[in-house]
Amino acid sequence: MPNAATIIVVEDEAQIRRFLRTTLVSEGYQVVEAETGRQGLSDAATNKPDLIILDLGLPDMDGVEVIRGVRAWSSVPIIILSARSQEGDKISALDAGANDYLVKPFGVGELLARMRVALRQAASAANGGEEGMFTVGELRVDMVHRKVTVGSTEVHLTPIEYRLLTVLVKHAGKVLTHQLLLKEVWGPTYVERAHYLRIYMGALRHKLEQDPARPRYLLTEVGVGYRLAVM
Repeated sequence: MPNAATIIVVEDEAQIRRFLRTTLVSEGYQVVEAETGRQGLSDAATNKPDLIILDLGLPDMDGVEVIRGVRAWSSVPIIILSARSQEGDKISALDAGANDYLVKPFGVGELLARMRVALRQAASAANGGEEGMFTVGELRVDMVHRKVTVGSTEVHLTPIEYRLLTVLVKHAGKVLTHQLLLKEVWGPTYVERAHYLRIYMGALRHKLEQDPARPRYLLTEVGVGYRLAVM
């Protein structure tokens, strides 16, 4: 596969690295392995990967510092694979710039699906996409004309609902924490007012989802935040 995406796996457990290499190579990816955070940062700078899979519990430095190091110069997608399941760990990694977070033990199918989403979104951003336009399923957001449609029906949103939706659109496929969304939509003094977010997300789901109780587009990451689906 001449144009195979390059994936860096930063993981100190050799057994998991070998498993990921075997799995990813069988899916057509090129794989670079790193067992420490410093090696991962060096490999990222040298190989210019398409995606990084990162463990947080590395022997030489915390994975969050690796995220910050990469984000100082690159927007490459970063997916966390970690045994840390506490909400605080997830929020710290996502706020530092990770795109997604999976807890060990993880399902291979889910990891591959999350990778495809992250790679697709990165490619769309690199190519500019359709200018000011986002489409997923029957949902279409035209940010040039401030127009939102579901199927053939135009949906009227309040200014705050529209602002919340556009923040999600600009980061489609990425988990956005409650604090980040509150800061972006309402401002830094509102980061502790999570009830605002619940109310407006509920309103958006009622307007955009066929079944608000089982959303297809506006997905909840329990205890962490929300994600706009990319299909």
